[in-house]
Amino acid sequence: MARGFEIVSKYKEADLKLPYRTTKNAAGYDFQSAKDLVLPSIWKLNFLKILWAIRQEKKPSEGQISEAKEVLKPFLIPTGIKAYMNPNEVLIIANRSSNPLKRGMVVPNGIGVIDADYYNNPSNEGEIFVQMVNFGIEDIHITKGQRIAQGIFLPFLLADNDAGQIKQVRKGGFGSSDK
Repeated sequence: MARGFEIVSKYKEADLKLPYRTTKNAAGYDFQSAKDLVLPSIWKLNFLKILWAIRQEKKPSEGQISEAKEVLKPFLIPTGIKAYMNPNEVLIIANRSSNPLKRGMVVPNGIGVIDADYYNNPSNEGEIFVQMVNFGIEDIHITKGQRIAQGIFLPFLLADNDAGQIKQVRKGGFGSSDK
């Protein structure tokens, strides 16, 4: 099967570029945003009320907690791209090194893990989304075609007792193996 990238069907006419390596020795393939969007600063949202309550050692209401969780929820930036690879490989999605320093953009879980069976799943065709949070002071305007992350293909190893463990079959898309 080897490995590579394709454009998901809903973006076939959107003039997207497949991920690419920028320099000869780059490990990562640059992923671009599939559309224009605004990544809001967490500081402009209603998040500060919760921090103030916690700092004052006051118990926030359930409504405030729910609101804060919604504010701190990462944004999913669509790439319009899916990746195919061998069963013993994984695509790691990592932040671009310039994003935190220059723009305050971070991948909140550190990396994204794209498994081989995510490709062409029935839920979203295997479209890769990049989770991002903006810790900067100002909103960030991301334009279609702007580089937002990088992907690195890697082989992985299995534990000795892996063959005896029951595995589920992927039925969904983003976060679908979570119970």
